[in-house]
Amino acid sequence: MKIGRAVLLIVLVLLAAAAAWAGSISGVIRTTVAAGARPATPVVYAEPMDVAAPRRPGRFTLRQKNKTFQPSVLAVPVGSTVEFPNDDLIFHNVFSLAGPQPFDLGLYRAGASRSRTFTSAAAYRVFCNIHPQMTALIVVVPTPYVTLAAPDGRYTLDLPPGRYRVTALSDRARAVTAEITSLAGASAAPDLILDESRFVSATHKNKHGQDYSPESYKH
Repeated sequence: MKIGRAVLLIVLVLLAAAAAWAGSISGVIRTTVAAGARPATPVVYAEPMDVAAPRRPGRFTLRQKNKTFQPSVLAVPVGSTVEFPNDDLIFHNVFSLAGPQPFDLGLYRAGASRSRTFTSAAAYRVFCNIHPQMTALIVVVPTPYVTLAAPDGRYTLDLPPGRYRVTALSDRARAVTAEITSLAGASAAPDLILDESRFVSATHKNKHGQDYSPESYKH
């Protein structure tokens, strides 16, 4: 019993020490948009510069409901598995032509679910082969330190002490980066500016590289 209590005490001390040394980095993503446009949801992630990023894959869900993907933006660490449940009363066919891991989950009915494990970091634009209005973005990053910025552009990342390269991107803007140092307690990161002012929406093709039929836009 004494040994068990001693081990428990050591574990509690180590956890307390880790919490004391953990740091939170807060910053703001500022987005330049065209007149009348609203900014897209930014993805923000931090990569350690002096050590290898730990691998912490997880399981995530991208639902198909009311002929939309929910959420429309999903950010996950590399190695993670994403479930694609069909919560509608109709068929869907989820696919992405983006490399390096394009995929096609095939046609499946209401209540069914299929999954995909992403082993390569990249941005994957996801569509439905039946409903052209359905679109989402999955950003797979090489680090577990990832989040989505709030509507006002603010974000917070909890990071162990060290130097990091912070990257921000959106579905309509190229990635921008900044180097930061995480210390014990709270730290502030410099603002990152995303430029979406030149974004032009384009009609995408179906999984065969062809135009959707005119009838598909009515359903």
